[in-house]
Amino acid sequence: MFGRANTPRWRIKAALRQLWLRSRERATALKNSNYCCEKCGVKASKAKGKEQKIEVHHKQGIGNWDKVIAMIQDELLVEPDKLQALCPNCHREETYKEKYGTDSIR
Repeated sequence: MFGRANTPRWRIKAALRQLWLRSRERATALKNSNYCCEKCGVKASKAKGKEQKIEVHHKQGIGNWDKVIAMIQDELLVEPDKLQALCPNCHREETYKEKYGTDSIR
């Protein structure tokens, strides 16, 4: 009935980008650079007419986007028949049972 996943790849990539833009790692990199370009030294500015953004670059690249997106589709965005709606207590119990092989958290 459903293909690999209903959520389009572009939407997954957009969500990952938003996660990155709000990440502590990105914020720390900006703070460590004193909000300046580490190559030419230009400083970030929001002053009207002098706006200057500073972006954070992955020195080693981001790797394989296709692999990351495929993993999210395979492990997280599964078909609805592989999902179950549970209250928080039952969800916690099921997760514990899967992780530790026992029926009880207690």
